[in-house]
Amino acid sequence: MRRVLGVLAVISVLLGACVAWGAEEPIRIGYLATLTGEGSTWGQHEQDGAVMAVEEINAAGGLLGRKVELVIYDVKGRAEDAINAARRLVTQDKVVAIGGTNYSSLNIAARPIIQEAQVPMIGSATTNPVVTVNPDTNEPWPYSFRICFTDPYQGLVMASYLYQKLGLKTAAIIGDVGSDYSEGMKQYFIETFEKLGGTVAGSWGFRGGDVDFRAQLTEVKAKAPQALAMPYFYKEMALTIKQAAELDFHPVFIGGDGYSPNMYEIAGDAMEGSWWVSHFDYDDPVLQPVLEKYRKRYGKEATEIGNVVFAYDIIYWIADAIQRAGKAEGPAVRDALESTKDLKLTHFTLTLDPKTHNPLNKPAAILQFRKGKPVYVETWQPQVTF
Repeated sequence: MRRVLGVLAVISVLLGACVAWGAEEPIRIGYLATLTGEGSTWGQHEQDGAVMAVEEINAAGGLLGRKVELVIYDVKGRAEDAINAARRLVTQDKVVAIGGTNYSSLNIAARPIIQEAQVPMIGSATTNPVVTVNPDTNEPWPYSFRICFTDPYQGLVMASYLYQKLGLKTAAIIGDVGSDYSEGMKQYFIETFEKLGGTVAGSWGFRGGDVDFRAQLTEVKAKAPQALAMPYFYKEMALTIKQAAELDFHPVFIGGDGYSPNMYEIAGDAMEGSWWVSHFDYDDPVLQPVLEKYRKRYGKEATEIGNVVFAYDIIYWIADAIQRAGKAEGPAVRDALESTKDLKLTHFTLTLDPKTHNPLNKPAAILQFRKGKPVYVETWQPQVTF
């Protein structure tokens, strides 16, 4: 397990020269990010966003008169690494809260650890409902939170946008059969599309790590659906689009928040006209101050804007909870997180639903790929009554 602390140790020394810290131990906040392996572009940007936020908080005087120390572990996109990292954070590093991961399955795997230790954890793009809600009781897991919307909502947005906005009546869907994220979104897409009156021509599957989707695409093409829904991650979605074009198959593509602008490196112009459900309008003026800070801090442009902002806002949400709790202890911070109301963050104003530990009424941004880049089209809140 690689512990990413070198840069942060330097930051702490520099800030220590400017801020008169008390004799108390620093307040430690953990962060779990996929820094290597599949999805590392997301995790690296989340690390960057979290570091920026902690630097700013310390420069402003820390929390409760104490310095904040950020402890980051690379979970490599794997459940076993997330479990081990969460265990180290709560037993050795004594963190009071944890940010990350951006994978539902990893947060679900780590949940028993944080529950037992009574340390709250906030997922970034962890959209599966089970991350925060016990499906057996319909009650929230006490120490599990998220800053994003959920898979059912994404599936509903994708289906309703195709049917109600674009007027498409037939669709097919391909999913990762080993992914909680993909399976949850697929289920709600199919249910919503059919209830609206659409026809789902079929559902096809693959296993994470697969790189050849031609067999599935050949069968999908034979059904001639108007649209193809892809509730999975960016590498596989990019390969799906690229290989569909090679088969001369050009449906309307739509995908969820597993999307990445870096997909263009794989799929190229075959992405033109594709639709994406996003947590953000990447050109939204409210994001620009954070992105400008990113450019100054790291000397480059952020390519995974959403992950930078998610992590940055998670740290500020935790900081707000610690301040309102008046003490840096897991149960008190948990209570403060659950009671969050009208907290102005970078990308939205957060009020938490205590019954689900999800943000209330968080809208979805619809993007379309045009001339080599994603373009914001509109904010979409489905008009669905069933």
